[in-house]
Amino acid sequence: MRMKATIHDVSRLSGVSTATVSRAFSSPDQVKEATRRKVYEAASALNYSPNAIARDMVLQRTNRVAYIICKKHATILDEFYAGICEGIMRRANALNLQLIISTADDWQKMAANAQSKQIEGVILGGDAEAELINDFQSRGISIVLVNNRAAGMELPCVLADERDGIRQAVDHLITLGHKRIAMVLGRFSPYIVRERYTGFIEAMKRHGLTVGSQDIAMCERDIESATEAAEKLLFRPERPTAVVGGNDVIAAGVMKAARRLNISVPKALSVTGFDDSSICSMLEPELTSMRVDVQRMGESCVDILKDTMEGKSQAAGAVMIPTRLIKRGTCQEVGQNG
Repeated sequence: MRMKATIHDVSRLSGVSTATVSRAFSSPDQVKEATRRKVYEAASALNYSPNAIARDMVLQRTNRVAYIICKKHATILDEFYAGICEGIMRRANALNLQLIISTADDWQKMAANAQSKQIEGVILGGDAEAELINDFQSRGISIVLVNNRAAGMELPCVLADERDGIRQAVDHLITLGHKRIAMVLGRFSPYIVRERYTGFIEAMKRHGLTVGSQDIAMCERDIESATEAAEKLLFRPERPTAVVGGNDVIAAGVMKAARRLNISVPKALSVTGFDDSSICSMLEPELTSMRVDVQRMGESCVDILKDTMEGKSQAAGAVMIPTRLIKRGTCQEVGQNG
């Protein structure tokens, strides 16, 4: 006996979410013509009727979405992703969406249970694995990426303007008279590493400054690794007069290394961070850093996800959130250095 097609079969074949399949029949004016055509063609090929779709949606429509943090050893208390979560929660509440919050590790541990939650859309924060993305796509679940861009996958994403943020930091240091500027960059996701590295190289070249291999140090994400990498960078005779930290924790490691080597910050070394996290005000002097509007990133994710779920937007482009330099006490004019 031939198995009856389900709404999930129509979703998979047409490449849209189950919510979009439903709206293509119940509220076609809310769905783009090209999307409707894909849905109708898939339904026709599967011999699946609008009445069946309506019945399935009555049983399965949940208006439920998930926010999953895909960062190694992450918790929902991770400051950066918690800020994004606040924006997601605020916007989801305003739009009457049910929200599930999890880390990728916890989500995969309860994969069978996650299937039963019947989410219609998911926001994946950080370096989501292809296997996880493919699983959601196979079930016709709408996806939005935040703080990442998956190579080879056409998915909508919300990003901080990483390159411009690094450019602002370099421009600020050059305005203060620095020419020997180095960077300590953490092993973040491939996308973040590429954007911050490229932003640094481009900014330096724009000012006619060369960057040698000795001017960029890689480290792990923890402060101990950053301190060790910065010590090697600062120990050489022609040491830099300024260092751009890959994030605030790494910048703190640079400052720790400077103290160990009796290099005064900011008198003999200027330092910048990235993210403008709470650590900036805990350091002495307080850290100059790049502010990322994480709450706005979260709100944008929900808006895009809801439009995608409703078939109003199928765009796979990126929404870029501007960054802003917050000047504090770790940067000083090179002429004032001792």
